[in-house]
Amino acid sequence: MTELPTLPFDWPDKLTVAPRMRQLQAEAPITRVRMQTGDQAWLVTRYEDVKALFADSRLGRSHPNPEQAPRFSESAILGGPMNDFETEAEEHTRLRNRLVPRFSPRRMRILKPRVESMVDDLLDEMARLDRPADLHDALALPLPVMVICELLGVPFDDRAYFRDLSTKMGDLFDRERSFGAQRELRGYMRQLVQRKRKAPDNDVLTELTQLDGDDKMTDQEIAELGAAVLFAGHETTVVRIDMGTLLLLDNPDQLALLRSDPSRLPTTVEEVLRLGGFQELPGLPRYAHADIEIGGVRIARGDAVLLSIGTANRDKSVFPNPERMDLTREHPTNHLSFGHGARYCIGAVLARI
Repeated sequence: MTELPTLPFDWPDKLTVAPRMRQLQAEAPITRVRMQTGDQAWLVTRYEDVKALFADSRLGRSHPNPEQAPRFSESAILGGPMNDFETEAEEHTRLRNRLVPRFSPRRMRILKPRVESMVDDLLDEMARLDRPADLHDALALPLPVMVICELLGVPFDDRAYFRDLSTKMGDLFDRERSFGAQRELRGYMRQLVQRKRKAPDNDVLTELTQLDGDDKMTDQEIAELGAAVLFAGHETTVVRIDMGTLLLLDNPDQLALLRSDPSRLPTTVEEVLRLGGFQELPGLPRYAHADIEIGGVRIARGDAVLLSIGTANRDKSVFPNPERMDLTREHPTNHLSFGHGARYCIGAVLARI
């Protein structure tokens, strides 16, 4: 028996792919690995395979036998199976249909001037600080929190509280800490939803409380959905602002190009999205709902699967010179940072703004 590659891999430079991950992409793009929990999963690293599996309805977050499901970590969000196996697809469609209109491109474009104003205020405030200033604390963290709070209708004054809960929820090693934080955040959101029903406002949570007929949602459903959006809606963007800044500083020629030609900004954003996805868990967790044949490998029903977006986004067969930030890159939106298919991220337009 050969020893399985064991996560986490050594990762000396967070601006590049872990060397072991790059080796597997070249030699074994779909391979079994041992996770930090001791359980096994299929790690998928090649662009075309990750894209195909994103669109494959035979993969999901639920498991046919959840008590026996392999665990990816001890996190409440990224640790194990979620949702009910029999109803996952139907429930996903139902809840997605409630949220999509709230994140429409038109609504996000209306929000854009407000985001620009927030950025101006934060940068003005940062300029008044002693030098050097901390970009993470001054801009990268507060901006996405302010935006998602305004959109959802969450009090910004509570940001330190729910930021702390978000950090605990993402803990990959302490299960009690992560699940406890998830319960607490859902409880906080449920109280907020109840307040919205009594005192409606112009925000997403209020709109969800006002749905009726077949679209009607319970307080618990709205609270769970709101907690998930609050967590996902700011965490990933904070990382992209931090990592995007590091990428530009690490590529001074590209930074100079952007300064001389601001029309390069849309491609810059796409390159930040492609390259800036720092992930402690090296892939998006999924479970096989049926046997799947792909890339000469058979993934059996119930097997755990990790879709390594960060590695797929650096596949040299799709992105020439893949580790380089290139503001002249053709087809810059081809990356998989927002997923692909039915689960494509509903917040993509907002994230780009």
